[in-house]
Amino acid sequence: MNDSSWGAPQQAGYWGSADQGPVQGAVPAGPAYDAHNAQQTRPMPVVPDVPVHGGIQDDDRGAARLSGPLFRPDDPPQPQPYDAVRPRPYDTPQTSSFPGPASQNPEPMPDAPQPAPPAPQKKSAGRDLGAAIGVGVGLGVVIIASLFVVKAVFVGVVAVAVVVGLWELTKRLEERKGIRAPLVPLAVGGAAMVVAGYVRDAEGAWVAMALTALAVLVWRMTEPPEGYLRDVTAGVFAAFYVPFLATFVAMMLTAEDGPFRVLTFLLLTVVSDTGAYAVGWRFGTHKLAPRISPGKTREGLVGAVSFAMVAGALCMQFLIDGGSWWQGLLLGLAVAASATLGDLGESMIKRDLGIKDMGTLLPGHGGIMDRLDSLLPTAPVVWLLMVLFVGGG
Repeated sequence: MNDSSWGAPQQAGYWGSADQGPVQGAVPAGPAYDAHNAQQTRPMPVVPDVPVHGGIQDDDRGAARLSGPLFRPDDPPQPQPYDAVRPRPYDTPQTSSFPGPASQNPEPMPDAPQPAPPAPQKKSAGRDLGAAIGVGVGLGVVIIASLFVVKAVFVGVVAVAVVVGLWELTKRLEERKGIRAPLVPLAVGGAAMVVAGYVRDAEGAWVAMALTALAVLVWRMTEPPEGYLRDVTAGVFAAFYVPFLATFVAMMLTAEDGPFRVLTFLLLTVVSDTGAYAVGWRFGTHKLAPRISPGKTREGLVGAVSFAMVAGALCMQFLIDGGSWWQGLLLGLAVAASATLGDLGESMIKRDLGIKDMGTLLPGHGGIMDRLDSLLPTAPVVWLLMVLFVGGG
């Protein structure tokens, strides 16, 4: 221990001078120890004495003032109240009530300019509306031309759309989930399914569906067995979801007024989507299914139903042989429901895959599957109601 540690003989007033003995009545400043043990005592730091006024101790008291901390250097200090801590040399009037060098108050800073309030943002469709309208009109022209010129050409258009939709779906499944549904048997079987539905009606569609599923099972056997069940399950799902549902469009076309039935199906689906978008964008405030598709609202659903029922009444009255306006109201209601459910169904798939669109083939629309989402589940509904209302034709 050095000379300024506890019990050092140089502190006058407690032990006297270095040549005198202990002063009677003085309180020792530290624990007694033997001189030969001095090398084993830990040195303690010295805290300079600063006059304290109104603190714990006064300078005129005869009690001994501690000259070091009350804990071992390797023990963490315990927090103490502010008034119980000795003043530090670096304390200033801004941080301590103890006397110290006065500091000038800084000049007040000028008030910072307040930012201007943001301008109200207009609602946005989230897509290039001009490109979407242009692509939609172009597709409509191709479909209408093929539909009323040669029926077989329209069947070919449907088959091409099915193959492209299958390619988009299987590609996204592999990219996002590692699911390798075999595309070759799906594409061949899907195109054959559409043609079989047009040539052999529902019976041909079911047979083609069964053969496509079998081809998927066999084709996947040429690869390692890991993930076999996962891949073939996705393949059978894709075969049912895209080409099999599309065969009902081809079966509608087989009737004598088949082109007008297909046109009614397309018009009602497009009008339902348009009504949902227009009303929901303008008045939508209550979410329809926020966990599936945050953009859809209940007001949009009301718009879809209203627009589709009016269009259905007009189409059944003026386009379909033997149709009636009240049948069109029911048809429009069913189309609005099936189109909305189909849109929500594909939204579930895309949300599970973590993507916004299935593809980028159609500017402003996404991919082919992003346009088929409402059409595919609506096709069997329209086909069935047409058969019930006016017969198979």
